[in-house]
Amino acid sequence: MSIVIRALEKRDCPRWLELWQGYLRFYETELPDEVSANTWQGLRSPNGGHEGLGALDGAGRLIGFAHILFHGSTWSISDYCYLEDLFVDPDARNQGVGAALIAGVEKVARDRGCTRLYLTTAEQNHVARRLYDQALGPASFVRYAKAIG
Repeated sequence: MSIVIRALEKRDCPRWLELWQGYLRFYETELPDEVSANTWQGLRSPNGGHEGLGALDGAGRLIGFAHILFHGSTWSISDYCYLEDLFVDPDARNQGVGAALIAGVEKVARDRGCTRLYLTTAEQNHVARRLYDQALGPASFVRYAKAIG
């Protein structure tokens, strides 16, 4: 499959929203429409603090996305890159789309001078974890989180 990775564009919104809803269903969660709208706006805003990449098939159809955040660190002068969300249309899986998105994120992070690229995923997401182990190496830290708002 021919895969093109590029920044998300305004015209991608309807298809991105379809994929976004699939991503939320995968994680068995729902978000208010205003959160999804805010996410889309932030992905396209130069001051949003995060960016979105899209994977397109040979026909130019959006088949996956990656959402990335950049932030400072107490351990580095340069920013870190956090790959917050990665999703591939189920019909396009096992064709290199996820790996291409990760490579695209790595390029963006490297171009911005980041010194670390990292992500988190659900412990039971074994298929994605195999990809992440190959692309980034096995995780060496345990993440804890608590919703506070």
